[in-house]
Amino acid sequence: MTAEARSERAGARSRRSLVLAAAAVAALLWLLAARALWHTTVPSGISLSGEDPRDVFSAGFLDRSASYERFMAIDALLAALTLLVVLALYARHGARLMRESAAGPIGTGMMLGMLGLGIVWLAEVPFGVAAVWWERRHGVSHQGYVEALLQSFLALGGTFLAVSFALLVTMFLARLLRGWWWLVAAPFFVGLALLTAYTATYLIPDTRPLRDASLVADARELAKIEGVPETKVEVQDVGRYTDAPNAGAVGFGATRRVILWDTLLDGRFSDDELRAVLAHELGHVSHRHVLKSVGWLALFLLPATALVAVATRPRGGLARPEAVPVALFVLVALSVAAQPLQNVVSRRMEVEADWAALQATRDPVAARDLFRRLATTSLSDPAPPSWSYVLNATHPTMAQRIALTRAWEERR
Repeated sequence: MTAEARSERAGARSRRSLVLAAAAVAALLWLLAARALWHTTVPSGISLSGEDPRDVFSAGFLDRSASYERFMAIDALLAALTLLVVLALYARHGARLMRESAAGPIGTGMMLGMLGLGIVWLAEVPFGVAAVWWERRHGVSHQGYVEALLQSFLALGGTFLAVSFALLVTMFLARLLRGWWWLVAAPFFVGLALLTAYTATYLIPDTRPLRDASLVADARELAKIEGVPETKVEVQDVGRYTDAPNAGAVGFGATRRVILWDTLLDGRFSDDELRAVLAHELGHVSHRHVLKSVGWLALFLLPATALVAVATRPRGGLARPEAVPVALFVLVALSVAAQPLQNVVSRRMEVEADWAALQATRDPVAARDLFRRLATTSLSDPAPPSWSYVLNATHPTMAQRIALTRAWEERR
């Protein structure tokens, strides 16, 4: 072996060692960030088990809610499987469609991305219609089929724009940085997610200020107790679509808001129960769960975009349009595979918000009444099958949330 060859091999070994060292450091930093985000203020040792739904809900309701949620869970599972199958076929054969494109590489890649989304939308329409039919049959939704399809189609337009922009950025970076594009793209999209989270308050339609003087006073008091004074509360009018109650916390910093659906204010919920709702959503605000969600997204995007870069390498990398269908399939498959883990994180945040609400209101009876009424008004199964809980549950079950109130009382 010549001295030049030995030097080249030594250089290659040195580069591999450097890459492995960098990967080890990155993995360590990832784990430290995940540990920080995983931290919760809920005391250790709290049990969410032990509450028998049959002691709280009638047998008729348990049967009806189990039937309702079983259909919805199976429909969602079939929709996800269809999504993966359609995208897998598109990843294999979609590049053939680029022969009809006269655009440049990036324009052709954007075209392939939009075509893939359109095909997926058409494949999933039957499952969306089935869900609307089932919700209407059980009185959970009033939305018409044409209205639901139109809303879904308009949402598809927004998705087209988002995906086209994402492809424009990633393909440009791939042409500039080759296989290392993800090192810049992932932080860029995290920053974009942060901007979206900050401005989400202004994108929610049909909102108005909360006008109930008593609830406004309760919100101010609870916001002070939970350390987030001046948090505004608004109402979103959704009653023409659904009877299901809901609420949420959006934004952060100057844009933080608590959003109550008007279905919470139609007389079915007592003042104490509404106070518990406000305390729960303010718990999300006080523990910065919106920012934590962006943090978890960052931890997902970094390895996910790296895997997309590796998977698209046989097609010439994401700089080439024929790699776009593969990129769509890999990213969606990773998202579906990560959903159970995302649900674990979401449930942990919900438990922390429930605990914060109990600490603020000191009223576990109102919380239990709220959880019972939320279950009965939205046909939520208090104890769903394990597979459905793992795949779909972003919140603890109502039985678990009631058990949390018992645990809070015992700790007192």
